[in-house]
Amino acid sequence: MVYLSPELQSRLSTPLKIGSVEVNSRVLQSPLSGVTDLVFRRLVRRYSPDSMMYTEMVNATGLHYVKQLPKIMEVDPQELPISIQLFDCRPDFLAEAAQKAVAEGADTVDINMGCPVNKITKNGGGSSLLRQPDVAEAIVREVSQAVEVPVTVKTRIGWSNQEINILEFARRMEDAGAQMLTLHGRTRAQGYNGPARWEWIGRVKEILSIPVIGNGDIFSVDAAVRCLEETGADGLMCSRGTLGYPFLVGEIDYFLKTGKQLPPPTAVERLLCAREHLQALYEYKGDRGIRQARKHMTWYAKGFPGAGSLRGDLAKIESVTAGVDLIDRAIEGLTGMGYAEGQEIEQRQAIAV
Repeated sequence: MVYLSPELQSRLSTPLKIGSVEVNSRVLQSPLSGVTDLVFRRLVRRYSPDSMMYTEMVNATGLHYVKQLPKIMEVDPQELPISIQLFDCRPDFLAEAAQKAVAEGADTVDINMGCPVNKITKNGGGSSLLRQPDVAEAIVREVSQAVEVPVTVKTRIGWSNQEINILEFARRMEDAGAQMLTLHGRTRAQGYNGPARWEWIGRVKEILSIPVIGNGDIFSVDAAVRCLEETGADGLMCSRGTLGYPFLVGEIDYFLKTGKQLPPPTAVERLLCAREHLQALYEYKGDRGIRQARKHMTWYAKGFPGAGSLRGDLAKIESVTAGVDLIDRAIEGLTGMGYAEGQEIEQRQAIAV
């Protein structure tokens, strides 16, 4: 059983202050490329009404050369608070992109300085900025001057084990005007391998006056509490733990506020959520939404009898009808085996409201 100490509950009982913005949750949904679109964010928001959401990261250079904003920047006014994440290495393009993000409704603008993917780093964006602290500082300074909303940074502890420079880097980000720093406790070289090194989150927290958000290996309420206890972080950002599980942010948020754990969703509940996700992606994006839904469907299909076979079938769906039929048959089979359904769904949604 997870235990929430009175000290931790007291420390996290007030709103998270990001500059001039107050957020009534200490748990944030991470920006995830190809995942955190409007459809996914709505599912997360259902179970965590107060948490800060993040868009997929937006290329500031690409934004400079287009007349129409990309769909990934679309924000629903009902899903606030929301942050639009940007990436690039050009301070002027990022400042321009930040102004467009604010015009779209962003409560904060986040600069990605942590993405480890080669196609991002080879062009000077993402975690490559850890090797260019002068450029990173210029970016934060120029973007902060261009917009009135808080500017935040998401980064890693360093480029490699031989180049862990996060302490000096974090100081420079704060000095340049960053109002919050989210730290993924891995180097760029690690990617997503090996355990996240939460001790670095704690070290950064000790030297900064702005909020520090912990990120990395937050897959459960237990992990969330341990990270907060070990690091003294001001909050947490959930990333891969939400893939096929949009309930996680809300579960952690609810526990931090009440000291009580929500019942985990049943396999049937997860599949009902998958079906809704599939249908919504098609309504929002058409056939492209079906192709994108395949990976989501395989993430949902885990941890119950027949999940392996269902994953294989869902990974190949060509239509909404095919996907819904597969999911409905799986639900029927699980229900016949005694898996819970409606009552638990209603309970969870009632709590979220």
